[in-house]
Amino acid sequence: MPDELYGVVPNFSEGRRADVIDAIVEALRVPGARVVFAEADPDHNRLDTTVLGDAEAVRASAMAGAETAVRLIDMYEHRGGHPRMGAADVIPFMPLRGASMEACVVLARTFGRELAERVGVPVYLYDRAATNEKRSSLAAVRRGQFEGLRAAVASGERLPDFGPHEIGRAGATAVGARKPLIAFNVYLDGRDEPAAKAIAKAVRESDGGLRSVRAIGFAASDRGGIVTVSMNLVDHEVTGLRTAFDEVTRLAGEHGMSVTDSEIVGLVPASAIGADDPGHLRIVGFDPGRQVLERLMDHDGSEGSLR
Repeated sequence: MPDELYGVVPNFSEGRRADVIDAIVEALRVPGARVVFAEADPDHNRLDTTVLGDAEAVRASAMAGAETAVRLIDMYEHRGGHPRMGAADVIPFMPLRGASMEACVVLARTFGRELAERVGVPVYLYDRAATNEKRSSLAAVRRGQFEGLRAAVASGERLPDFGPHEIGRAGATAVGARKPLIAFNVYLDGRDEPAAKAIAKAVRESDGGLRSVRAIGFAASDRGGIVTVSMNLVDHEVTGLRTAFDEVTRLAGEHGMSVTDSEIVGLVPASAIGADDPGHLRIVGFDPGRQVLERLMDHDGSEGSLR
């Protein structure tokens, strides 16, 4: 494992054409980089990947994947359920073991300029890499999606940080630096979906709840009619798994409900979960060997299922 470990999470606007998906994933496999996750969603028409390695390896991997996506994806033809603005839609770099956020910011900004120069796509810097405060939010950068951004740039508005002032068939790319995002679902007994929605509202930061937490509540039809509070922990160093879980548990009690179990969806950094946390959090199906990011550099298995 390299002394400094970085992650990059390129998302591409293709989740249906197997040949294009396979070509992008294969391009990501450059020396020193390990593709630890790759999942294509046909409904969203989107490919989500995660690559680990040293700074140069993740940079080269993301560049190769983006070049392939730009060559093979036509955004004029793209339709899907997920917000999108480009073929290589979003490329965030993450600091893991021994790496700093400051280094990721430099990496993202350098990569963004190089990507714009090499493939001729407009590049927008976001999150920690943003040089414009209004672009710290990915949602703000991607507002209006491909069609809305293309019209705005054509009118001389919302111009990119790097690259041409024109949105073509490959769209634009958002390049950022951020901490690893943790997808965390807490399941509650009963069928009271309004209560789950109320708990989610109380928990999420945008409504005055826990900092760096996004949350929605809904019925978990695949779990026999119980409900869930589904959270994204944007910065686990600000609000971690235990704090989020304990708050949902407390609020559930106020609604006459109790927690049945929880799950971490996808990957998690080692610093976010302690040895005693799986028991406290009642996590089901958690596999540290396949879900802890740092461990995946040494894991012999293949990445997540593509289809």
